[in-house]
Amino acid sequence: MDDLHAAAPAEGNWGRWGEDDERGAANLLTPEAILAAVGTVREGRLLSLGMPIRGSTSGLARASVPHLPGRPLPQHFMSIDGADYQAGARLMDGVIGVADDALMISHHGTTTHMDALCHMWRGEALYNGHSAARVRSYGATRCGIEKAGPLVTRGVLFDVPAHLGVPHLDESVRIGADLLRDVAKEQAVTLRPGDVAVIRTGWPTVYEVDRARYQGGQPGLSHDGGLWLADHDIAAVACDNAAVGALAMDGSFDAGPDDDLHLLLLWSRGVYLLEMLWLEELARAGRHEFLFVAAPLAIEGGTGSAVNPVAVL
Repeated sequence: MDDLHAAAPAEGNWGRWGEDDERGAANLLTPEAILAAVGTVREGRLLSLGMPIRGSTSGLARASVPHLPGRPLPQHFMSIDGADYQAGARLMDGVIGVADDALMISHHGTTTHMDALCHMWRGEALYNGHSAARVRSYGATRCGIEKAGPLVTRGVLFDVPAHLGVPHLDESVRIGADLLRDVAKEQAVTLRPGDVAVIRTGWPTVYEVDRARYQGGQPGLSHDGGLWLADHDIAAVACDNAAVGALAMDGSFDAGPDDDLHLLLLWSRGVYLLEMLWLEELARAGRHEFLFVAAPLAIEGGTGSAVNPVAVL
């Protein structure tokens, strides 16, 4: 491994799972943790926690799916479609039609996705001291999303708007440790090693009524809120806002390097981030403990992957 441990954060998980580790907190997903998570299933009911992916060539895509401004929306193309057959394209064996498509996604800021440990770093080192020079023009040769593997574990919902008695948080709200403790107490939830902390802000519902407001500032975790979660040895944080941490009114990260949530969780602790989830049905279900399943695409060297997380109730 590249010897960059001089840049290691004072409190983090670097070296915890070996000097060559590229999986981070996914190492906490032991057979015991997974079996315990399966024990939360009571109804056998599935809820998708992912946003729809609509190509920007679909007329209503820009107005119907939350996304950050300036990010390229998914592009969805058909190489052959029904109209081609109407125009005279030949059916296979004279009777069989087929439709082929191509989808291009820049998932950060445009759809439900999971960040890889190579997505952000500080100085010259990725998570665990791997050299940032390993992030090449063709992808990251260290800590890519393919190293994470599927997340199958216990999900714990922190429904912050429900605790505060509002449909969604205001963009000024910063979710700190004290607020998380209060939510956990009211909703009778506790975190265990390997869990995914699922944080609802309700912010995606704002896009439906005020697109400009959605694309400005956003509520989110503060540094001490993220630290409180990380200190419980979680595997991931999943949030319905665009960046887990809060965004300032100009859409930028609402924290400097010392307080940045991506650096704290991805870089220092090896804790994965899932962003832009849809948590409204889960909130209405009233379940704060469930089996959480999310499998990123095994994109070699990918800085993240679109995902469709599932809550099994």
